[in-house]
Amino acid sequence: MRFLKGHGTENDFVLLPDVDDSLDLTEDLVRRLCDRRAGIGADGVLRVVRGADGLWFMDYRNADGSIAEMCGNGVRVYARYLVEAGLESEGHLQLETRGGIKEVDVKGDTVLVDMGPAVVGDPVDVDGTPAAFVDMGNPHAVVHVASVDALGTLDPDRKDLNVEYVEDVADGHLRMRVHERGVGETRSCGTGACAAVVATVLRLGIPRGSAYTVDVPGGRLMVTWREDGHVTLEGPAVIVAEGEFLGDT
Repeated sequence: MRFLKGHGTENDFVLLPDVDDSLDLTEDLVRRLCDRRAGIGADGVLRVVRGADGLWFMDYRNADGSIAEMCGNGVRVYARYLVEAGLESEGHLQLETRGGIKEVDVKGDTVLVDMGPAVVGDPVDVDGTPAAFVDMGNPHAVVHVASVDALGTLDPDRKDLNVEYVEDVADGHLRMRVHERGVGETRSCGTGACAAVVATVLRLGIPRGSAYTVDVPGGRLMVTWREDGHVTLEGPAVIVAEGEFLGDT
């Protein structure tokens, strides 16, 4: 099975080209591919396949094999692969995801994604602490903390929510750590960074439209909650390796 490996701010993925839609991507296969000791190792799998309407469809799976609606870092890596493989030209792309069609711009070293509108829900509880609920095509709970370094190890058993812990650094500048459902703590989360900015803008009561720098353990992302309600995410996306997965042979 041919594969590629890529990452966006060290949120890493196995990409599986499946242009003819012939691959049976089971939960067990996804877990084996993402296993960091017995497999390739990744936070998730991106299957590259055409959707029903002819657009490229990002079939994204979490490391535990579960299906996910959307992945902000993943969609940037997916777009980078399409351009580097010659399947699309650099510039503007439309990509189909379970979270809807995303408008993507591949430009130089970075990829910009219109993640669509943020949907803000009622606050939720995270370990006894109130958290903002923001849906970015997948659900997030955002907790404001004084220091992300002081958190220690994030709860590895929490599987029901994507939880972002966010620290104010300066005006327009945040630090974030994240626990992704079905994965655990990751080095970055694109949709989580978007949710963090939306929650921060609401918490501080400031107008939309300003770009935010979001520092995650794996690097730096730029996020803007636009006046029209859409959120844009910009950051690096890199393909680092390709090869053949031999499985148990």
